[in-house]
Amino acid sequence: MPATSPKPREVIGELNALASGATSAQELMEGITKLLHQKMLRYNWVGFYMLEKEGAQDMLVLGPFRGTMTPHTRIPLNQGICGAAAFSGKTIVIDDVSADPRYLACSLETKSEIVVPVFVEKKVVGELDIDSHFLAAFTPDDRTLCEHAAAVLGRWLEKHP
Repeated sequence: MPATSPKPREVIGELNALASGATSAQELMEGITKLLHQKMLRYNWVGFYMLEKEGAQDMLVLGPFRGTMTPHTRIPLNQGICGAAAFSGKTIVIDDVSADPRYLACSLETKSEIVVPVFVEKKVVGELDIDSHFLAAFTPDDRTLCEHAAAVLGRWLEKHP
């Protein structure tokens, strides 16, 4: 019998458990990326980008991730879908990355993407980025799961400044 992914809402409890046991933000991000990459079979690349100041400019800097290496380890806020999500503070779901001129190609296999901002005290501090090798891979339930994962990190960061 082929492996199937659990329903996105079935993973929410596991995300909450990761947060309750995490001793650092790095550990929590590593746990979230590992969990989502292993459990959700259509999530082929899962990673966090966190905002850092680089001179006068905010830059998204690659943090923990699962999947193949990406050439995009630093992304300005005015570039790509990642930059757009961080700048706007809104989740962006792209069903077909080849149809979106903002897409920064990381892999020829990537067909769809979801990017979810991470908030601390209503300010964007980073984001969760997930790529899939399948077109239109991210359903409304997936969006709920990914937004929950980003919120879990945001709440943890608020409690552990």
